[in-house]
Amino acid sequence: MMRWIVRSLAGPCAAWMAVAWLCGGFAKAGAPEEGVTKSGSNHGQRDGKVARLDFRVEPVWYPAPPGEERPAEAGQAVAEVASTSGRITMAEAIRRSEPGEHPLMPALRWAMQGVESIRRIEDYSCTLVKRERIDGELRDHEWMYVKIRHRPFSIYTRFLKPKDLEGREAIYVEGRNDNKIQAHTTGRLWKLIGTVSLAPTSPIAMKGNRYPITEMGMLNLTERLIEVGLQDCQYGECEVKVIENAKINKRPCTCIQVVHPVPRRNFLFHMARIYVDHELNLPTRYEAYDWPEEEGGEPVLTEEYTYLNIKINQGFTDQDFDPKNPEYSYP
Repeated sequence: MMRWIVRSLAGPCAAWMAVAWLCGGFAKAGAPEEGVTKSGSNHGQRDGKVARLDFRVEPVWYPAPPGEERPAEAGQAVAEVASTSGRITMAEAIRRSEPGEHPLMPALRWAMQGVESIRRIEDYSCTLVKRERIDGELRDHEWMYVKIRHRPFSIYTRFLKPKDLEGREAIYVEGRNDNKIQAHTTGRLWKLIGTVSLAPTSPIAMKGNRYPITEMGMLNLTERLIEVGLQDCQYGECEVKVIENAKINKRPCTCIQVVHPVPRRNFLFHMARIYVDHELNLPTRYEAYDWPEEEGGEPVLTEEYTYLNIKINQGFTDQDFDPKNPEYSYP
């Protein structure tokens, strides 16, 4: 049930090129500070030490890979989504919190309303930047150009960097090709191996990935956040902080930070951050951290995913998810 985010938060968007930026300290393990909502009852069973909570939020900047476009302004497609969704912003949802409710409930209400708006989006393209910890090792950043269509669920990806992955492509269309990925490598083996069909969860397809291609996208992200948030609402020891002046590639965002100070069996993560783009009103970055390895240490990044250059409702057709597309490099 708790597919994508459960696994991501068990370890669930930094070591990036960023300008030092202080947003204020987090709440200590005592009295709440301004801007932090806390829930303090203890239902956990796994005892642990309180972790440091002065880990700061900094603006995120991703320079475009060579040949890629500059970070896009949302334009008319954004205006279209904003006018049809009728959604409140994340910041407004937080301000409407009810006295005595769990601190996660305002964000959950926003997500539960927003998931329907995201489902009404036909398709979108973006640049996905991801960084994951695999087998205990934090890997380098990976860049992909991505096309996603919601009906039928379809994905096209092309690696932009690092160099050893550049040019690799993968396509998945629900209900087509026996629900298998059609992918190809690059380099000397490109024409020798050709296009291969892989089950999304097969060992080869999963190599170097925490999750299968079928769990990619902002809709999946929002659905999984709702599932985990509803589970977390059953417990206390949850601190929620809202940072309204966060930025990703200079685009204003609201950052929702959720912290469980003490490790417990019922908690799936130490800290998670969800960034919501002000103009798009969509979750465009997710970060997950495990508890520090030693008392007083920094949280351990397990994964981060950022959606850049988002272009909504591009009118994708079956050809956009066909290896025979002349714009692609399938052998």
